[in-house]
Amino acid sequence: MPTLPVASKNARFFISYRSQDPDLSLAHNFYEAIKAAGHEAFMAGESIRLGEKWPQRIDEELKLCDYFLLLLSERSATSEMVTEEVRQAKELRDGNDQHKPVILPIRVNFPWSEPLNYDLRGYLQQVQQREWKSAADTSKILQEIFSLLTDGNTETLADGEMGREESSYSFPSSPFHPPTLSPPLPVAEPELPEGQVDLASAFYIERPPIESRCYEAILKPGSLIRIKAPRQMGKTSLMARILHQASQQNYLTVPLSFQLADGKVFADLDKFLQWFCASVGRRLRLPNKLADYWDVIFGSKDNCTAYFEEYLLPEINQPLALGLDEVDRIFQHPEIAADFFGLLRAWHEDAKNRDIWKKLRLVVVHSTEVYIPMNINQSPFNVGLPIELPEFNAQQILDLARRHGLNWSFTQVEELMAMVGGHPYLVRVALYHIARQDITLNLLLQTAPTEAGPYSDHLRRHLWNLEQCPELAAAIKKVVANTSPVRLDSIECFKLLSMGLLQQQGNDVKPRCNLYRQYFCDRLRVS
Repeated sequence: MPTLPVASKNARFFISYRSQDPDLSLAHNFYEAIKAAGHEAFMAGESIRLGEKWPQRIDEELKLCDYFLLLLSERSATSEMVTEEVRQAKELRDGNDQHKPVILPIRVNFPWSEPLNYDLRGYLQQVQQREWKSAADTSKILQEIFSLLTDGNTETLADGEMGREESSYSFPSSPFHPPTLSPPLPVAEPELPEGQVDLASAFYIERPPIESRCYEAILKPGSLIRIKAPRQMGKTSLMARILHQASQQNYLTVPLSFQLADGKVFADLDKFLQWFCASVGRRLRLPNKLADYWDVIFGSKDNCTAYFEEYLLPEINQPLALGLDEVDRIFQHPEIAADFFGLLRAWHEDAKNRDIWKKLRLVVVHSTEVYIPMNINQSPFNVGLPIELPEFNAQQILDLARRHGLNWSFTQVEELMAMVGGHPYLVRVALYHIARQDITLNLLLQTAPTEAGPYSDHLRRHLWNLEQCPELAAAIKKVVANTSPVRLDSIECFKLLSMGLLQQQGNDVKPRCNLYRQYFCDRLRVS
């Protein structure tokens, strides 16, 4: 490797990678080169000492770093831990006046033709990505990054985030894939047990009569469909199919995830509703005319309504199916939540009497019960078609196993369900690895609740999130320590239910599956 320039200003780098090659070897190369150039580098495998609590150390390093160096291989692009690190880096950047950490994604033998999962595409949609194909690219990437620092362009890089449109500095165009400004679509590779299930996938399991009821409802003027389920239960996959069904009837469709919105969007109601209107308009490929319709004399809700009623809806000749995903993000901001959800309810009611609002069909997706106080007559959560996604039953899991080419009996299905229940994501992970002959069912059941098993990434992400909220860690510890259901504080209960870790039994809760009970009993040191 050629001699690299020594930086005039010390910078901190956080290297995000999957602990397998090619990520691991490349991460080591970057780690050593960054340190040799006089910068500070954090790499979990090198920097975390034996016995040190890794969740706290990762949190600390993410908050301190100036640059988030993201290695994206085929494996890391499906890693829950990597995705969670990217989410937190983006959240920190959004809340930092200096726009740090700067996110620097590098595709490691991962072609542009290979799509990222739904969340990563959203987090990185305005960030240019570098491509690494061989060892020769390592020094080129490092030279480029270090030249920015030594040339004093760090502020521009921080603002531009490696290719954001407004940046005055640009990297050489040839090695980079231009940032995509189109909205991320809720799709994923059919063979990957991660994220949303591709529309053409043979591995999507219907849960009758849910799909048929939703397909029928979306075609009704002014309809509202409410989908509720914990994380990774298939909500966005169902929403994608509802919107696809609408598109087959010549409807315009817009999927919009609030998880992908910058933190500053939620600062106040006016800013949030302007972002909402502009986002829908952009996805409809209509010019932004907020300045023409936003009048300070009127309230934010009235301006938003006028933008839809007088501009967006009249400009289109077809019905609009609008899918609102991850609306739980809004629950965290009670100063805007009640007004926004009240607005959706008002539009739904207006559709009963006014033709312009009959054009709008809403799909609202959330992970848990609504725990914000709302007037019963202004809430959209007690009208429309309510859908709660259940876990898979034994017959559905047997069907899915056979689609994976496994000649299973109900006995094997029951053995798997004894560990993971009918949780769609956990079941898919098991079948995926067994079908690929990575592991046998017996070995999977032995290693499942450990960090040596196929769920290690999934379990570590949950542990990381729990240890950031001591009250949630204490609550889950209480639940797994008891063999019978327990009563929790309502807010803690809501949050743990939305994470998918708990299952309700009346007013009490228990672990969603034996996998979580065994893992958290061990990691949280339940006696």
